[in-house]
Order: sequence, then C-alpha cells, then structure tokens
Amino acid sequence: MFVKQSYYEASLAEYSDLSGAIALLKQHRPYLEMIPSMRRSEESAIAIPLPVVRIRHALSKAESASVVTSRGEAIRLPCDVAILMCDPEWKIKMGVEIFVFIHRPQEDFSDLLSRWRQTQVWLDKEYEWLMPPRHQHIFSEGADKLYPLFVVFPETPERIKRGLMGACLPFVIQTPMLDVEEQAQESFLPESPNV
Repeated sequence: MFVKQSYYEASLAEYSDLSGAIALLKQHRPYLEMIPSMRRSEESAIAIPLPVVRIRHALSKAESASVVTSRGEAIRLPCDVAILMCDPEWKIKMGVEIFVFIHRPQEDFSDLLSRWRQTQVWLDKEYEWLMPPRHQHIFSEGADKLYPLFVVFPETPERIKRGLMGACLPFVIQTPMLDVEEQAQESFLPESPNV
C-alpha cells in the first residue's frame, strides 16, 4: 500500500483552513487545550500552509542542510502547516507554535522525521513569520515552544508509525475526504481485462 498524492493534497487543503486545523487538533487533546479561547477560536489561532519565516541570523551549511542562508533571508519551512496561537483580546501572537507534518507520497520515516528536525534547527534562533495578508498586523516574533504533529494515513507503512511512537512524537491517523470530482474519476477507471 502507498500514500496517494491526492491524500496529501486533500489534507493540506483541509488544514489550510483554520476550522480544518482546529478539527485536526481535536484529535490530539493536549494541543487543542493550547488554543487560548475555544469560544473565539477564529481569533485565537492562525493556520499558515507551507509557511515562510525570516531568519534573523546567518546559517551555515551544517545548520541548514547544505543551504547557506544570509541574515534576514526568508525561507520556507519543511512543515506543511504552522498553527500559531494568538491572544484574542490583545491580537498578539503567543509563544506556542504547532507544526503539522503530513506524510507525503514516497516519504519514508527518516525523510518525515528529518523535516521536523530541520524545522527545529532553523527556528533555534531568532526569526519572524511572514504572515498572511489578513494577519500582517499581528506581532510575529518567534516562539517559546515548538510542537510537532504528524499526520499519517491508513496506507502509511507501519514502520513509520512505529518510528513516531518510538521517538515519542504525536501523530494522528487520517482517512482523507476526497472531493466528489476525484471520487468520480476513481469510479470510472477501467477494470483490468480478465485473461
């Protein structure tokens, strides 16, 4: 069994919307409890798909996986979605950031884990978020705490799930909701002829 590209794309699209991101956090209660106000969840969290940060210091090749970055350079993080917590009253970003890593097609355990480790390395020093247009007014300095959340699928190999458990990293198993168009395409695939 293997993870389809459509599973990854459907999950990324789902979690890019804040309501989908909050639904994901409901599957891992400790992270859901980090949202400052569930009654005002739309003002208490921001979901950023394929996020970008501005590094405030230069990174050497050893720190940045063979990529030299200069001070002030913007880089795309290797996570799929970042969920930032905000104070709904003061409209400022709080010190908790959750990074969602969706299992990608052809990605093995070391690749998936390396994306989290690279995120940790890049965000170890000072950085600021390049915020979406509607949230650019929010003070976007780096976090006090970084938390990973991995999304795997029923088709994800068992070794990846075992590896995440062994590394004590939280994950949820998702059955992606394919859109109507994709389901229609799959139902009209020609059957293989009987020989």
